[in-house]
Amino acid sequence: MTPRILPLLLLSLSACASGGTSSMQLYPLQGEIAQADPTLVIQAKTTNTNSTSGTLTFKLPERGKCEGTWSSLTPRTVSRSKGLSLTWKKTGGEVGAETETVAGVNNGEIYAVCDDGTRVQGTFVIGSGTASGTGSATDTNGNVYKLLF
Repeated sequence: MTPRILPLLLLSLSACASGGTSSMQLYPLQGEIAQADPTLVIQAKTTNTNSTSGTLTFKLPERGKCEGTWSSLTPRTVSRSKGLSLTWKKTGGEVGAETETVAGVNNGEIYAVCDDGTRVQGTFVIGSGTASGTGSATDTNGNVYKLLF
């Protein structure tokens, strides 16, 4: 392998391992933020959306940047196989493991702390194998939000 190809290969592998990013919207329903601007949509960025938890970042008006974590309780099944295979393509023994997501609706939570100390906490439901869901959140200043992603 030439010295120029190795850095490109490592860069492409790290991009694949990132797990994906997605957005989440927080819609203020009650509290000072909803009263100030009822049409405001707060955009949040989530990372590692191909897994069951990741980081969460967004900005609240006059509260600054908020950083935290999202987590989803996504059950998975693991099946293992071993034995003898007598096909033209696979002759000999076979050992393997397969993990798959169980179909259903899974629960999740978000928690973030803003620059001014405001804490945002919420719950959501998400479909297995999807990156979309709905829920609600509140902050320590009395604001209530609808979560959609």
